[in-house]
This record gives sequence, C-alpha cells and structure tokens, in this order.
Amino acid sequence: MVKHVNTLILGAGAAGLMCAAHAGPDTLVVDHAKSPGEKIRISGGGRCNFTNLHAGPENFLSENKHFAKSALSRYTQWDFIDLIDRHKIAWHEKTLGQLFCDHSAKDIIAMLLAEMRPSELWLQTEIGEITHDGSHFHAHLARDGKSTTVTARNLVLATGGKSIPKMGATGLAYRLAEQFGHRNTETRPALVPLTFDGPAKQQFAALSGTSVPARVSCNGTSFDEGMLFTHRGLSGPSILQISSYWREGESLSLHLRPDLNLMDNLRTRRQTSGGKALKTVLAELLPKALVQHLADAVPMHGNLADQSDNALTALTDQLTAWHVTPTSSEGYRTAEVTLGGIATDALSSKTMESQNQPGFYAIGEAVDVTGWLGGYNFQWAWSSAVAAGRAIRAA
Repeated sequence: MVKHVNTLILGAGAAGLMCAAHAGPDTLVVDHAKSPGEKIRISGGGRCNFTNLHAGPENFLSENKHFAKSALSRYTQWDFIDLIDRHKIAWHEKTLGQLFCDHSAKDIIAMLLAEMRPSELWLQTEIGEITHDGSHFHAHLARDGKSTTVTARNLVLATGGKSIPKMGATGLAYRLAEQFGHRNTETRPALVPLTFDGPAKQQFAALSGTSVPARVSCNGTSFDEGMLFTHRGLSGPSILQISSYWREGESLSLHLRPDLNLMDNLRTRRQTSGGKALKTVLAELLPKALVQHLADAVPMHGNLADQSDNALTALTDQLTAWHVTPTSSEGYRTAEVTLGGIATDALSSKTMESQNQPGFYAIGEAVDVTGWLGGYNFQWAWSSAVAAGRAIRAA
C-alpha cells in the first residue's frame, strides 16, 4: 500500500501535535505509542506545566545560545496562553512563573488533537527505512500488521530525545538526522537527580525524604529552589536545574537556606535564646535530621550563648558553602529531558528546516535546545513546532 501526503510528522508528542496543527490539512502524524502526548499526560504531576511566564532565550542551553531566539519570539508563552484560553482550559501559576492546568494534562492533549484536525494520526505504528528520491521522502511504516509506504514532500522529526525510555524514547531522531547530513552534539540526561557512591550515599540515604531550600551552584550557575535528599543522593528543583550544567567529577556548592542570613539570624537568637543548645536553635532553621547529620562533621557543641562571632562565622560558612561531589545521575530513566541533540548549525532558526536537505525539519527535544525546569521545554516544543508548521504551510 502506498499513501501520499504533503507532510509526514514522526512523533505524536507536544511538538509533533502542535506542528500538525499549523502544517496544513494534508498531514500525517505517526507514533509507536498507544496514545498521543504521553509525556504531556504525566508531566507536572498530571497537570502539565505547559509554559512559563518568564520564558526567554536566557532559559535555554544550546551550542548556539542565539538559535532559539527567533522561534521563541514569534510564538511566545502569551500565544500559547491565548490558545488554551480559547479552549477554555483553566490554569494557574504555581511558582516562579510555572503555569499548570487546573484540571488535567489531558485537557492539553485534547486541545492539540482538536487543533490538528483534519490531519491524520496513526498510533502503534512502527517506523522503518526512510529515504529521499530527490523530490519526496519515502517512509516504510508498519501498522495493524500491514506495511505502508508513505511518500511526503516534507518530513518533520518530532520524536524527542532519549529521556524516559520506558515510554518508548529512542535515538531515532539522531540517526535520521545523521542520515540526512546533520551533526549531533553530545547528548546527556538533563533535569535529573544526582547520585552518590560510598559513604556519601549511605549518609544521604539516612536523610531520604528530607528537604531544604538551597542555592545550588556549579560552573558559575546557581539556582535557588528546594533540595531533596533521596536514598541515592540529591533531587528537588534546584538539583534538577543544576544537573544540566554539572559534569562527572565536578563538585556542587550548597548554600542552605539562602532565603535567610544565617549569621544575622543566629546572632539575634543569641540575644533572645542564648540558653538553648546550638543544635536546638539550628533545628529551628534547618530540618532536624539534617542538623544531626551535619553535627558529625561541623562543630556544634554547647549553647548558643557560648558561641563567639568567629565560631558562628565558621559554622555558617560551612552551611552556606557545603561542597559535595556527585558520582553520577539517575540517567535517562528519570531525566525529564535530553541535553544536546541535533546540532543547530544546519537548521534554519526561523523555520527549523534543514539547510542540507530541503523539506526536512527537526523540532522540539530532538534539537540541541534544552530548557530549564518549569515549563520552558514545553514552550520550546510549541515555538519550534509552530515555526516549522507555518513554514510548511506557506511553502
């Protein structure tokens, strides 16, 4: 069987569905999954952190830090908010500009499916060999036990990266990009918990479930958000954020309670609560289990009144510059996104079209553009998809 379409989109995730909504009616979207938008469905605790009020180029990592500017400026977070408002999807800001559905992430999926009509969607479809004959792409697909060759003038890679392989993530986009003359940058798990081995792992395991506000710094970048101790190491928003900047062998600097001036706080309490044990007072500022853990390495003897300014300075210096060296990360198994991907040097920043192969587009997570935690990666999916879709429709 042979089927002819104008545009074939590989991947029915956020970017693929959004691109289909803008690419024109003669479009086919294919995916191996049983349901569309699976990463949308599970994101944000089932409520989808669909964008961020503060989304801008500075919130993204890429070999070319300027590449994302064009797409992000031509389809902004405000454009996407307008779209969900038109579909009467209720939403709220949780923190730091992060926007979530009031009801369910499934509302976003339903909206995208409505927007992409009358384009076709084939699920549970296996993607085989893809070639180009000089004018059209030929994709060999298998569905319902039948083989179909789809010919298309345009081919859009929207299959994502390697994160969360249990949901079917593969490196398909990277292999196809190379086939059509593109370079791939190094790929790594990003927005991922960090792990430790040896004594540090055992010590942190004893603190599993303990959380504390922290400023986590690495390679000149810092994030002030919650940090969570786990049975394997460290997680929480601040750790997930910094994981995109960290590399094996590098240390992190942890500043506990950056929302407080610990030194000033302890000096004030020395006047009002000097008779209390130092550890007791610290346990009013930090989780008790964490204070007990730190007491094994940081001197915390006697009452607060017994502590000189020099002693308090030495203590707070250690609490605000605690250096730890993770061994690794939890990998793609739990990574929210993939850092790196299809290099941007041979893609148009305005249309996402290949400069090597006309009609070949790459969008979303597959491309070497990776956002911060908090809705930024969904915004890149929307923006890059619209850029490609509009270019295809206008051609």
